[in-house]
Amino acid sequence: MQEKNANASNFEQCLKCSICTAVCPMMEANPHYPGPKQAGPDGERYRIKDPAFYDLTLKYCLNCKRCEVSCPSGVRIGDIIQSARLKYGRSSNPVRDYMLASTDLVGSLASPFAPVVNRVLGMKPVKAVMDGVMGVDSRRTFPAYSGRRFEQWFRSEAACRQLGFRRFISYFHGCYVNYNYPQLGKDLVKLVNACGYGVHLLDREKCCGVALISNGFGNQARKQAETNLKSFRTAVANGETVLTSSSTCTFTMRDEYSNVLGLDNSDVRDSLLLATKWLYDHIENGSIRIAFRKDYHKRIVYHTACHMNKLGWAIYTTSLLRMIPGVELKVIEQKCCGIAGTFGFKKENYPYSQKIGSELFEALRVANPEVVVTECETCKWQIEMSACLPVMNPISILAEAIDEKETIKLNIR
Repeated sequence: MQEKNANASNFEQCLKCSICTAVCPMMEANPHYPGPKQAGPDGERYRIKDPAFYDLTLKYCLNCKRCEVSCPSGVRIGDIIQSARLKYGRSSNPVRDYMLASTDLVGSLASPFAPVVNRVLGMKPVKAVMDGVMGVDSRRTFPAYSGRRFEQWFRSEAACRQLGFRRFISYFHGCYVNYNYPQLGKDLVKLVNACGYGVHLLDREKCCGVALISNGFGNQARKQAETNLKSFRTAVANGETVLTSSSTCTFTMRDEYSNVLGLDNSDVRDSLLLATKWLYDHIENGSIRIAFRKDYHKRIVYHTACHMNKLGWAIYTTSLLRMIPGVELKVIEQKCCGIAGTFGFKKENYPYSQKIGSELFEALRVANPEVVVTECETCKWQIEMSACLPVMNPISILAEAIDEKETIKLNIR
């Protein structure tokens, strides 16, 4: 059951120093947004007394967590705002918001007809209709769907190869890998297998629920979270770590399941890890060794996604990338890309989304890398559309760069 108020004891720790306001990207782009301090701790005092004090401008919160990272008192400002939106918020376009948030439903419907769906979604007349009728901005580029889901590929081509391993991890692939970009999942399987571990898929997996939370569908998000937690517990009971490849999925399941949805995940939280952190930890303790190709060269700029910044795990990714002899790595100043999941798809939010991301886009263009690297799939969509640069997950870079045969030899047990 959901806790009565997961954040009730936390907002009183606010010192009203306004540091959170200074780091909020929305404050710079939108004068209508009251800011994290007013929307979070200050507003919570009023909402507890009378829900009528709910401020509709809370919809502008990106949930980027910059306010929480900067808060000297550890106030969960973003969680307070998210919880208020779930409890008091009302969507002005519920059909649109439900479609954007229902990634498993839409993905399962679109995937079998991927070539047609991808072509239709790119047509100007279709975009104009979606803009006028649904409120999805016509300037937004949709991610392409794959005709073959990752789960289908794994069961038909990869599952049998896992039988020879004695050590295993479980993989939470997420809806992006399953419906949009199975190659990332294939890269993770290749990398983990080369390191001496087999890969299991979870018994049952649902979308992490981040889009449902941000669009106000708390009950559905909670149901999906409960399904995932049950599968995590089964994996952990079997002695397996649950690996992910998305920073946002990881953050949502580790932190927002408890802080926003009120679900106890304390028994599995520490066993739910981004694959880059897991890999770095094992390399550091000597239980995994990696050999890299001598002919691999790439000029990379790393973008720290907002939720990656909140997790504090970017250092593990950049350290791994620096281990690759042929990589020229530049880490740029951490800036929000502005898309915030489904936020940047909505017509009323699109201008704010692009304005917030403009500094990042320019910084990336100036750096002029061969590829931008980030763990967040929606950052990938935003950067590819707005900065016109290719974007890859670090797992794919590592899978490209390893000498697979030599790495397998190094990790034979």
